Amino acid sequence: MASELETLLQLGLNFELSEEHRMFQRTVREFAQKEIAPVAARYDETGEFPWETVRKMAAMGLMGIEVPEEYGGQGLDAVASALAMVEIAKADAAHSAIMSVNNTLFCFPIMTFGSEEQKRKYVTPVATGRAMGAYALTEPHAGSDAANIRTRAVRKGDVYIINGRKAWITNGPVADYIVLFAATDPEKRHHGITAFIIETNRPGFSRGKKEEKLGIRASATCEIFLDNYECPVENRLGEEGEGFRIAMATLDAGRVGIAAQALGIAEAAYEAALAWAKQREAFGRKIGEFQAIQWKLADMRVKLEAARLLTLQAAWKRERAKRTGERYTLEAAMAKLFASEAAQWITWEAIQIHGGMGYSRELPVERYFRDARITTIYEGTSEIQRLVIARHILGLKSSL
Repeated sequence: MASELETLLQLGLNFELSEEHRMFQRTVREFAQKEIAPVAARYDETGEFPWETVRKMAAMGLMGIEVPEEYGGQGLDAVASALAMVEIAKADAAHSAIMSVNNTLFCFPIMTFGSEEQKRKYVTPVATGRAMGAYALTEPHAGSDAANIRTRAVRKGDVYIINGRKAWITNGPVADYIVLFAATDPEKRHHGITAFIIETNRPGFSRGKKEEKLGIRASATCEIFLDNYECPVENRLGEEGEGFRIAMATLDAGRVGIAAQALGIAEAAYEAALAWAKQREAFGRKIGEFQAIQWKLADMRVKLEAARLLTLQAAWKRERAKRTGERYTLEAAMAKLFASEAAQWITWEAIQIHGGMGYSRELPVERYFRDARITTIYEGTSEIQRLVIARHILGLKSSL
């Protein structure tokens, strides 16, 4: 009979990271705190794309964490990817957004649904940092209602003629390749959507202005336009009509990454608030000695640890799905919902604990607060996550 420990391990109830995961986590943490944290405020101020540090991230293999070594990646698992996201986001959320897009929104769908040629041609340069990837699903009139996209792709011989407009494309201003979704049979709605790999140096592709954002300002975002863009048939990802399934599977993976990003932001804010409570004095005492502050810190820690467990559970389920083919939509949605809203609340309270200094750009907590807000919006709003969760637990059919 298996021992109690073996039984727990078989059930997945092991709450300790492996030594390999801990070593990887330490390595990424040291890099993030040394290379990214010191320049985060400057890039947030200027809004410039942080090419220098992004190239250093690529040199460390952080642009293709789960990509097999034969395609230029590290060949690590989904838990390692989540751990890296936490550490990079803790140093700067904008850098983690750039990394997240390349890892989950670009490399994941091609590695999962792409041909051998597509993997070598498009994943390898992105995983090694020689190129940048992006993901284009959202449109000005189709955000949460992704099945309502208006971008059209019409096949003519060996090419698809694509016309349309995509909005809020993270990495859009710097992307070399984009996984893009267009309707090939509009009457079928989500069953008529197809995925394509777009090369941005081809005629018919153009970019709009770079968006000025509340947070993650160093992460470049823009609209993109396709005007009679000719996409070779061999650049279709999967079969016609499979695009919506590809998009949703990709968002499941991406939501685990955003949960990890939110966790990293929240962790940075909590640690800053804890340190401030230990040093700041008011009425002749350290403010951490006042019950009002103690209760805030206690609640922050509880939310932080709950978010951590949900995120790591979702990452573990995502890794297991590679072997079993099972969906982890519910776990991904729960992790993203809770972690993003926890990050929003924790960063709010961190500012409150800092008082006036929390409102000043002299300290990073105001940046954490601004950065946390987007985690409740992109890759599925909190409202969409609640809808996904509710439909799963009620056993209702969902196309989300």
